[in-house]
Amino acid sequence: MTLALTEPVNRSILLLDIENYSRRDDVEQAFLRRSLHSLVEDTLASAGVEPNMQYREDRGDGLIILVSAEVPKTALLRSLLVTAPDSLRAYNRMASSSAQMRLRMVLASGEVALDAYHGTVGGLVGHDLNLSCRLLDAAVLREALKQSDQDCVLCVSAAVYQGVVRHGHRGLRVEDFHRVDVAVKNDRLEAWLHGPPPRGASSSSPTSAQARDRAQDGGRGEGTSAPGGSDTGGMRIITVDGGSLSVGGSLVGGHQTGVSGGSVTGDVVLGNVRRESNGGRA
Repeated sequence: MTLALTEPVNRSILLLDIENYSRRDDVEQAFLRRSLHSLVEDTLASAGVEPNMQYREDRGDGLIILVSAEVPKTALLRSLLVTAPDSLRAYNRMASSSAQMRLRMVLASGEVALDAYHGTVGGLVGHDLNLSCRLLDAAVLREALKQSDQDCVLCVSAAVYQGVVRHGHRGLRVEDFHRVDVAVKNDRLEAWLHGPPPRGASSSSPTSAQARDRAQDGGRGEGTSAPGGSDTGGMRIITVDGGSLSVGGSLVGGHQTGVSGGSVTGDVVLGNVRRESNGGRA
């Protein structure tokens, strides 16, 4: 019996996956699962997440965790960057070689609904959740963990980066995140990896990303043309079809033809100095 599909609600989406889980035997897998739950308990408690503010779904080799929008993402991120690595490091110090645990982690956000079926567990539905799972399974994240000397790696979605990380809240260093592009079927998905990207991966630093954002917003950074202008070899060329043009606080008025090296007709006003021009060379 299918139950009613719930209304979608906004949640922070936290996904975790244990590296090389399928290579362990049944006893090792069970031990790893219990240890992962314990680590998650510490991590969520550190972020102030109460039991009634979360939903967990056990995926065997990992977890899907939905956290109430009441919990600040800044708190979740700080806990994922400090508490989770510390707890994992403490666990691995005491665990045998066959029970060592390394984790891929993704923090995203979006709308999620529940389409439950009688007699079963789970049933989460949502486009944002689907994309988050693709981030967790991305080759670039797997390779980042493989090349890292740390026990875990964290990747955040574009929404989390733009809404939280890039603003540099307490404990979040924007320069520690690097953009990586994740292949998603016929498209590419933007994500932000904490720590250095894996060798050979296409990435960009926050500085270059911010410059790109300024350009898209109509900024005037180096190499960005103003409306009606273009860049040629680093020189700004501006075409004026009529009216007036203000340059650095000065005004060029009247009709201009070929301002750069051409003739100027009409009155030319530069600051407080006016010169009459009758077809002479500028």
